[in-house]
Amino acid sequence: MSIRLEHVNYVYSPGTAYEIHALKDICLELHEGEFIGLIGHTGSGKSTLVQHLNGLVKATDGHIYFHDEDIYGVGYDMHRLRSKVGLVFQYPEHQLFEVDVLSDVCFGPKNQGLSKEEAEERAKTALKMVGLKEEFYHQSPFELSGGQKRRAAIAGVLAMEPEILVLDEPTAGLDPKGRDEILDQISKLHQEKKITIVLVSHSMEDVAKYVGRIVVMNQGEVLFDDVPREVFRHYKELEQVGLAAPQVTYIMHALKEKGLAVDEDATTIEEAKNTILEALK
Repeated sequence: MSIRLEHVNYVYSPGTAYEIHALKDICLELHEGEFIGLIGHTGSGKSTLVQHLNGLVKATDGHIYFHDEDIYGVGYDMHRLRSKVGLVFQYPEHQLFEVDVLSDVCFGPKNQGLSKEEAEERAKTALKMVGLKEEFYHQSPFELSGGQKRRAAIAGVLAMEPEILVLDEPTAGLDPKGRDEILDQISKLHQEKKITIVLVSHSMEDVAKYVGRIVVMNQGEVLFDDVPREVFRHYKELEQVGLAAPQVTYIMHALKEKGLAVDEDATTIEEAKNTILEALK
């Protein structure tokens, strides 16, 4: 396994009038090679949870294990953890700060002790992985488009060769074309590199299309943790906590009610197409 959380709690501003119990008794295992979708309404604890995965935020109580080592243990190398568990923030501007894109992506590998030449080689490989063309390498990262900034931020994390890639709303604010390009690239990385990916998203369609497992957060707790088909069977409960199933789910249920023998658990357009064609034979 990659990461294990045991009874993790986190409280903001404890003992004050602003105290908020953001995470409540979280027990999760994130296994090697998984593509996990983490969903929940605003304030459900998603972002707080992912910031615990690389030690950016420390749990109020509970334990987190990376390859069976307690990251809160005395003498644990937190720097090494952060190179192995890469976190890409929702706003790429928070991670871009160098004079040009190539220098920015080199920053992580250099911090790992690599030479300038080795860091540049890693950086160029990572930039190719995310589909950012060479013409942008010596451009200021702040002159890039929203989608290009996200690619550069993801490349900066990939250049450190993490075992786990955590993406907090990587497509927020992008148009449909940009969103699909980013997610297709992430899916390709998962398939080719076999790294564990945790995708935080508000889009049920995106989650249904790409991930193999969904963790649903609600008020700091894990509400559901299962494969997409099983989670979206609970679409009425999801609605009660401010979420929804993919539009396909509602269409399938409506067709079923009209008497068409379709698979109402279809969660993607491709699955819906196949079951409708089968029902119409």
